[in-house]
Amino acid sequence: MTAKEAADRIVGALGKVDGLRPATPVSPETTWLPVDWAGLAVDLGPDLVQVRVIATRLPIPPLLDQAAEAVRPVLAGTRWAQARLRLVVTDLDGAAFG
Repeated sequence: MTAKEAADRIVGALGKVDGLRPATPVSPETTWLPVDWAGLAVDLGPDLVQVRVIATRLPIPPLLDQAAEAVRPVLAGTRWAQARLRLVVTDLDGAAFG
């Protein structure tokens, strides 16, 4: 599995967790660029897989547990299977307070 395929699968797994979404560096003036914006939220290293997310619900700890449960199987059998998984909440969407 390539790094891009792994990142795509990780983003897909996060899509199943209601309350989290990938943190992407999209700004209005760059949305026309043909870039995999969601994949930019994933960093794959030999010892660490880091995924940046935005929380859209509270409380955050159970969401992160669900995300870890969704992402770990994606990494099984890959070169990142033994890497630590770090989920970083970079922002809290205002909808979380509604």
